[in-house]
Amino acid sequence: MTLALAVVVLTLALPWGAVPAARRLAGLLPPREACAALTGAALLLAGGTVAALIGLLHVPFLASLERIPLSHAAAEWPAAVPVAAVAGAVLAFQAVLLVRRWYERRSLLARAWASTGGAVPDGDLLVVPDAEPQAFALPGWRGRGGRVVVTTGMLKTLGPAEREVLLGHERAHLTGRHHLWSVTAYLAAAVHPALRSLRPALDFHLERWADESAASWVGDRRLAATAIARAALAAASAEKAGKSRSPLLSVNTGPVPQRVEALLRPVPVRPRARRTQAAAAGLMTAVTVSALLGLGLAYGLHEYVECAARDLLCGCRPIGWV
Repeated sequence: MTLALAVVVLTLALPWGAVPAARRLAGLLPPREACAALTGAALLLAGGTVAALIGLLHVPFLASLERIPLSHAAAEWPAAVPVAAVAGAVLAFQAVLLVRRWYERRSLLARAWASTGGAVPDGDLLVVPDAEPQAFALPGWRGRGGRVVVTTGMLKTLGPAEREVLLGHERAHLTGRHHLWSVTAYLAAAVHPALRSLRPALDFHLERWADESAASWVGDRRLAATAIARAALAAASAEKAGKSRSPLLSVNTGPVPQRVEALLRPVPVRPRARRTQAAAAGLMTAVTVSALLGLGLAYGLHEYVECAARDLLCGCRPIGWV
C-alpha cells in the first residue's frame, strides 16, 4: 500500500503547485485564453483528486468481489480499510458540498429573476426602476433566455455612448456563457481547497473578456475604459452605502483599476515568448499528470486486488504493498 499512498499524496499535493502556475500563466494570456486555461486546470485537477480518492475507497469492495476475506485483506494491507474509510468520508463531504453549492447557485438565480418582476423589457434588456446603480448579466432560467439587467439609477449615471459600452459588456457575458465558466470553478473548489483561489482569478479574466468585447463593439478603448470606471465606481459607492449588490457577474466585479488600465493599453495579443510557452507546457503537464495519476491509481488498485486474489487461490503471498 506504500506505493498507492505515495501516488495519492502526490496527486493531492500537486494542485497546490499547479494553481499558482495557472494564475501566473493566465496573467500572460489574452482574456479568452486565460479563462480557458483556468477552467481547464480546475476541471483536470478536481478530476484527478476525485479519481485518487475513489481508487482508495474501492479497495475493500474489490477485495470482497474477488472473495478475499476482509480479515485477510486487513492483514496483508493494514492501511487499506482505514484509508478507504477516510477516502469515503472525504468523498461524502465533497458530494454534500457540491450539492449545497449547486443549490445555492440555483437559489441565487431564482432570487435574481424574482427581483426583476417590475422590470420593463426591451429585447434582451430589463430596466429595473431602482435608484441604486446596478448592472449585471442574468443567465436564462426555466425556459427564459438570458437578460441584461440595468437599473434606472445606472442609466442616469452614464451618458448614451457609455451606456453602449455597459450593454456590450453585459451582453458579452451572456453570449460567452460566462456564468458556466464561473460556476465550474466554484464547484471544483468544493473538491480541493487549493482550487478556491482559481475562481476570483477566473472572474477577473471573465470581466476582462467582457471589457475587451465591449471596447471592440464601440470601437473606442478609451471610451470603454471611462464607461467601465464610471459604472463600477457608481456601483461600488452604492455597495459601500450598505445597499446590496448582485453576486452575479457584474460591471464592478474584480479589481477595476487593473481592468481600466488594461483597456488603456493596446489590444492584448497572444504572447510568443519562450517563457510563456514554457509556463503553458509546465501547467498542462502538471494538471495532466494529476489527472493521470488519479486514474492510474484507481486502475492499478483494481489490477492489484485481482492479482492478490489469484495469489490467494494458489496459496502464494502477494507482495509489493506491505
